[in-house]
Amino acid sequence: MTRIEKVFLMFLWILAGLLIMDTARAERIKDLTSIAGVRSNQLVGYGIVVGLDGTGDQTTQTPFTVQSMISMLSAMGVNLPPGQSLQLKNVAAVMITASLPPFARTGQAIDITVSSIGNAKSLKGGSLILTPLKGADGQVYALAQGNVVVVGAGASAPGAKVTVNHLSVGRITGGATVEREVPMTVGQGEYVYLDLNTTDFGTTQRIVEAINKKSAGAASATDGRQIRVRAPVNPDERVAFLGRLEGIDIKPAQAAARIIVNSRTGSVVMNQSVLLDSCAVAHGALSVAVSSDGGGSQVDIKQDGGALMNIKAGANLADIVKALNTLGANPQDLIAILQAMKSAGALRADLEII
Repeated sequence: MTRIEKVFLMFLWILAGLLIMDTARAERIKDLTSIAGVRSNQLVGYGIVVGLDGTGDQTTQTPFTVQSMISMLSAMGVNLPPGQSLQLKNVAAVMITASLPPFARTGQAIDITVSSIGNAKSLKGGSLILTPLKGADGQVYALAQGNVVVVGAGASAPGAKVTVNHLSVGRITGGATVEREVPMTVGQGEYVYLDLNTTDFGTTQRIVEAINKKSAGAASATDGRQIRVRAPVNPDERVAFLGRLEGIDIKPAQAAARIIVNSRTGSVVMNQSVLLDSCAVAHGALSVAVSSDGGGSQVDIKQDGGALMNIKAGANLADIVKALNTLGANPQDLIAILQAMKSAGALRADLEII
């Protein structure tokens, strides 16, 4: 068994243990919802990183890098002869992305990500030249500049190359300054709207009841995901009201049974609602049988060689996972067994393959 498989199986052991624990605990409204209209905005820009140690773009293959340098030099009063061919090794064309947080004010610094779009080997040690960052409307909302920080290292020699982490992407903490504010209002008139992170009618109703206990008649559900709350009109009072509202604890309704399977990595994630009906599945050298009677449920998993695992009372997927891990089954075996159970109608859960 490889090290990756061992780590994965250990993770499933821990996950299975967590699934059988009582996870019904209170959560804050702040963690389950967001206030409608209060959102971040994505910014993007195209720029140039200079000062690289010979690890920049190969300009014969990335002509846009040369064009960008000529345009930048021209804007600074440096005019090159027509048809001049530049051989640049210390320059790289990059895309800059950032998230403009809600209520960001002019002069506020935000973090940015710098990503190579050419064939630069590394952005380590480079400096980003002043670059405007635009929103979806084409307006400039921030200006970016600074030294790129790349977490990683690389070394090469004839016939050998070693790279630690990704060298063509870096970050600049506080690398952009907000130049334009996005108007943002909290609610409409006397009402504020809360949007749940996931659609759940049970959780929506519990949030409404919890808010109304604090402020009678203030909240009502518009659908399974949005709640309308009557709030003070005065801005200062509204902020204080929302601060108290976000801190209210509720117990979310139990989520629908779901299993997420990553077919590329073999990862399997499930919630505690997953249960099994009586069934029998054979997969290669493994066979799984789930049976139930009035006194409880039993799971039998067999593998060639005489290995046998019996689990009594309460047959659920956590039991299946633990039993398969004991037998040394790999992630692909588990995925195949889950698919077979779902096809047979024995798996009480939504099975999503990603």
